[in-house]
Amino acid sequence: MMKQFSLSILTLLSVVLFSCAQEKGEKKVLNAQAFAEKLKNTPGALVLDVRTAEEFAGGHLEKAVNVDWNGNGFEAWSKKIDKDASIFVYCLSGGRSGSAGNFLREKGFKNVVEMEGGLMKWKAAGLPLAGENPGKKGMQFADYEKLLLNDKIVLVDFYAPWCGPCKKMKPELEKLELENSTKLKVIRIDSDENPDLAKSLGVDALPMVFMYKAGKQFAKLEGYQSPEQLKKAAGL
Repeated sequence: MMKQFSLSILTLLSVVLFSCAQEKGEKKVLNAQAFAEKLKNTPGALVLDVRTAEEFAGGHLEKAVNVDWNGNGFEAWSKKIDKDASIFVYCLSGGRSGSAGNFLREKGFKNVVEMEGGLMKWKAAGLPLAGENPGKKGMQFADYEKLLLNDKIVLVDFYAPWCGPCKKMKPELEKLELENSTKLKVIRIDSDENPDLAKSLGVDALPMVFMYKAGKQFAKLEGYQSPEQLKKAAGL
C-alpha cells in the first residue's frame, strides 16, 4: 500500500514538473543577422530595448519599445503584455537583455528571442538603426593615437558605466597601475561616449582591453580580466 502511494506521489510530481517545463518558454539567443532575419519574418513582433532612455535616444532598432531593465517599471510593464506575444529583446552587449529574457520566461512568456552581443554586434554587422544621433562621435582616432605615445606599456580599457564587469575592473586597474607606475599607463575610455572610435577599433563587447608598446598593439582581451591575467598579458 505504501509502495503504491509513493508511486502515485512520484507520478504526480512528474506531471507537475513536466507541466511547469511546458509553460516556461525555451531560451532562444540569435546572433545579430539571424535576429534581424527572424524579426523580419515574425509579423506583429514586439521589439524590446532594455537599455536606459539616454542610450535609447542615441539609436535603436526600428519600432523598438524602450523599457529600462534596471529601472523600476519593468515588471509592471510586463504584466500588461500578452504572454503569447513574440518579444525580441536586446541591449548594448547582451547582458541586460539576457537577464530580461530570463525574467520574462520565468513569468510565462513563451516566445522570447534575445540578441547575442546586443547592439555592439548589430552595428559591427552593419545593420541599420533608427533615431541614431549623428552628432555624438567622441574622440577622433588621431587623438587616440597620441595617447599611445608613451615609454610605458599603455593599457586601454573600453568600458561603459552600466557594465558590471567594467565596474569590477576599475579599482583593480587603478591598483595595477599604482603598483607598476614605472612600467604601465592605464587609460579608460567610455565606449558610449566614443562610438566612432569604438567601432573603428572593433570594440563589439565590453569590457575590452588593448595593450600597446611603443604605439604598437600587442594584446587584445575581451571580457572581464583579473589582475593576474592582465599582468601576464602585459608581461609585468
